[in-house]
Amino acid sequence: MASDLDSTPGAIRADWAAAVPPNLQKNLSILPPAQIELARMLVEMGQSHLFRDWPDPGVDDQEKLAFFDQIKLLNESYPGGLASYIKTARELLEDSRLGKNPFDGFTPSVPTGEQLTFGDDSFINFEETGIKEARKAAFVLVAGGLGERLGYNGIKLALPRETTTGKCFLQHYIESILALQEASCGYVEVQRHLMFTSVMCPRSSSGGCRTEIPLVIMTSDDTHARTLQVLKSNAYFGMASTQVILLKQEKVACLADNDARLALDPKNKYRIQTKPHGHGDVHALLYSSGLLKKWRDEGLRWVLFFQDTNGLLFNAVPAALGVSATKQYHVNSLAVPRKAKEAIGGITKLTHADGRTMVINVEYNQLDPLLRASGYSDGDVNCETGYSPFPGNINQLILELDSYIEELSKTGGSIKEFVNPKYKDASKSAFKSSTRLECMMQDYPKTLPPTARVGFTVMDTWLAYAPVKNNPEDAAKVPKGNPYHSATSGEMAVYRANSLILKKAGIHIDEPVKDVFNGQEVEVWPRVTWLPKWGLSFAEVKKKVGANCFVSQPSTLVINGRNIHLETLSLNGALIISSVDSAEVRVEGAIQNKGWTLEKVDYKDASFPEEIRIRGFRINKVEQLEATYDQPGSFTLKPQ
Repeated sequence: MASDLDSTPGAIRADWAAAVPPNLQKNLSILPPAQIELARMLVEMGQSHLFRDWPDPGVDDQEKLAFFDQIKLLNESYPGGLASYIKTARELLEDSRLGKNPFDGFTPSVPTGEQLTFGDDSFINFEETGIKEARKAAFVLVAGGLGERLGYNGIKLALPRETTTGKCFLQHYIESILALQEASCGYVEVQRHLMFTSVMCPRSSSGGCRTEIPLVIMTSDDTHARTLQVLKSNAYFGMASTQVILLKQEKVACLADNDARLALDPKNKYRIQTKPHGHGDVHALLYSSGLLKKWRDEGLRWVLFFQDTNGLLFNAVPAALGVSATKQYHVNSLAVPRKAKEAIGGITKLTHADGRTMVINVEYNQLDPLLRASGYSDGDVNCETGYSPFPGNINQLILELDSYIEELSKTGGSIKEFVNPKYKDASKSAFKSSTRLECMMQDYPKTLPPTARVGFTVMDTWLAYAPVKNNPEDAAKVPKGNPYHSATSGEMAVYRANSLILKKAGIHIDEPVKDVFNGQEVEVWPRVTWLPKWGLSFAEVKKKVGANCFVSQPSTLVINGRNIHLETLSLNGALIISSVDSAEVRVEGAIQNKGWTLEKVDYKDASFPEEIRIRGFRINKVEQLEATYDQPGSFTLKPQ
């Protein structure tokens, strides 16, 4: 910004002096030049009200300087600065006041994508391709929110994914990425030996594969320190600390009215009220950090975005990445079948009257009226498959790196924003409380040219999608038949998915029973969990299980090792089997004991930890068989 200062400190040009509010005018003498520039910008953008109650110099001077420290941060952390933020806010607030349709001029249609069936030849082939490509990928975890909505006071990444092992979401994600890393390098090593040549991995300087898949975690003021503490206290769960990069997003200023006047904190007149801007900030952070170009220089090709509490996601990652590589998608959105009018956004192709097209997520409350206004008299309805033709968006994206960098070089990572003010009445002249601009990660394709190859990959919900976001009381109010998306349903979904995968591989798995925890009726399958490196792909699982195995419904099976083969296992109880990578273990025969039972816990019983109460049950470890193989060799577990 060009300086409008005179040589005298605190002086201002005459053409600006008339606009300076009196209480700011009196305090200019205590402000350094850079802060005067910020003050000028605020006044020119109609923010004089911020200084209305400022006292004379000598009173609260440090607080006044701190006010401009915050303004500086808000100005620097938003593309284009605060002036651009305020200008955009006024435009969007006016559109909101007038009820302007954001899709005016667009006609919706069903986009083109890939529908996968778990376990068939096509799925297996895509998985194999995806695992090969994984060494060329970087993962970006969006984790700026706390677990307050869950009834959990910690960060969501630290919440146990399931309580059989107690492993948190972050540990599961890191172990899954490490399993992909090793498996992907394994393909390279096999190819190298078969071809008698040196196949180079990204960042390798020799024939061997030494790839480290990068993991970026986008944090916020609420989660940054606690995320770092969880990582450090657990030695990064086996990942090299240099692989993990934390990028912290800043909040944005709140807006008090339709004129986009910035809202002061009700408890501090020297503080702007702020709120999260949304996970769309991840694109600007990645761009400004320089990581994208660094990854490209290192030979990477893909960036995978995912969110903090979907415990099934990595069941879908290999095949979805295989689809991206095979179809050469610039953007690939992971999706699940969606019932018409279900409260989940639908992936939709939009064609404008001027010929522009885009494939994006349309929120469920916008999709039905959009369809009706475009000649679909019945709106959003199920087709012959029993589902809506518009697949459900689950906010997991795979972007091709070169085209991503090209696009962000034009936008700086800015994502189309929206505003959602809560008005006091139908006049839309006043807000119930302050609002702010927001942006969503999945809106990235809105700015892409028509030539961009944008698609989606649909997988079964049971395999790929079980977010944990609702507290028990809210989950219990969900209409019957709709997903709870709670800690209770999220944990049970893990057991269901693992049981169905084993069943598809040939193991006889007892049918589940229904039970109610925290007011939620769920299916209770055998409590089956395994390390990601044991069964990263369906083909890998099939190689490690025999056709004459059986697992009863009350059973618990925990597999902690790579080379564990279930040959003729008949399990009615609890089995926890662990092994080092250099040990190969075959499990045979019948194992029966009293096992582990689920005991109901009252959500309001404060004598239990939060992570237990929000599930509505705890595990009582009555009896189990534990077998550990910590030496190399071949072993057989065969109870007498």
